[in-house]
Amino acid sequence: MIEVRPFSSLGAFRNEWLNAKHHFSFGGYRDAKRMGFGALRVWNDDEIAPGTGFDAHPHRDMEIVTFIRQGAITHRDSLGNEGVTRAGDVQVMHAGTGIIHAELNRETELTRLFQIWIFPDQEDVKPGWGTREFPRETGQGLHVLASGRAEDEDSGALPLYADAAVLAAKLGVGEKAHYTLGQGRAAYLVATGGDIKVNGVPAHARDGVALHEEKEIEIEAAQGAEIVLVDVRA
Repeated sequence: MIEVRPFSSLGAFRNEWLNAKHHFSFGGYRDAKRMGFGALRVWNDDEIAPGTGFDAHPHRDMEIVTFIRQGAITHRDSLGNEGVTRAGDVQVMHAGTGIIHAELNRETELTRLFQIWIFPDQEDVKPGWGTREFPRETGQGLHVLASGRAEDEDSGALPLYADAAVLAAKLGVGEKAHYTLGQGRAAYLVATGGDIKVNGVPAHARDGVALHEEKEIEIEAAQGAEIVLVDVRA
């Protein structure tokens, strides 16, 4: 099953510093048919104005992955962690027993990011945070950025306390990436820019594409595109 969720159909929130689109119910946006996708609970497409951001606020028992599409975000939390994650890279925060954090755009340009929340398999874990650079070029296929799967332990991916993986690929015009989805698994993917086809089904930039019961996935770039894919328990 492949369901394309057009960008124009997503939930929306906007104020003087944040322009957000919600793939799933979040904040004031509620859609009973979009409460999550398997263990994937949140996928927000955020644009944050320069010199602004999310002030300190708490989380608990959630794996939160932030993929930076443009600009950079500065993270600061109650554990004393502080660091900058820049375009193309990711950060992972384990909310666990509880953490308070702020996410700030201290740059002079707009920051664009995906914020992805995944339900953990282990609750009350020690909270934590990490970030990594992940250089990617076309022709390399999907690269694992964050994972809690045993098969990815030696991949260099940031760890997750969840049976899930976050992957990304840069594709040139006409280039294809392939992915095998295991039994009982689901995948949700978004192209940050450029039109794509997923198993022959067309999707535009920033559309959501939900897949389950699709063992083999072929992603073809009609234009140059970067793909972010999340593999979770269905």
